[in-house]
Amino acid sequence: MAKHSEEFLRLAEAAKQRTTQVSPSDAKQRIAQGHVVLDVRDKEEFEQGHIENALNISRGTLEMRIQEAIPDKETPIVCHCAGGNRGALAAETLQQLGYTQVVNIEGGLKAFKEEETP
Repeated sequence: MAKHSEEFLRLAEAAKQRTTQVSPSDAKQRIAQGHVVLDVRDKEEFEQGHIENALNISRGTLEMRIQEAIPDKETPIVCHCAGGNRGALAAETLQQLGYTQVVNIEGGLKAFKEEETP
């Protein structure tokens, strides 16, 4: 996993305070209920493995591509990245764009994969 700068970590931590963070088990329940899984990792990371049926829009292109991919701003969305930081930033961006039902997986894909399915 990439080494993050202190500035990036500070931004991500602030975003986590302004967004809803959910446990991997909560995320799995939401996904089972049909919530859209939004993987904001880069394409190369996504291709190395991802949650089944996840939509991949990298953090860097989110603002440009989300409206076309998910036009209904009431759509329940479960964001994630590799470790939880980019996902929190993406969740905050989505909220700023008017999406109303957005959560981020605490610990990202790493935590999601490590937790046993109930």
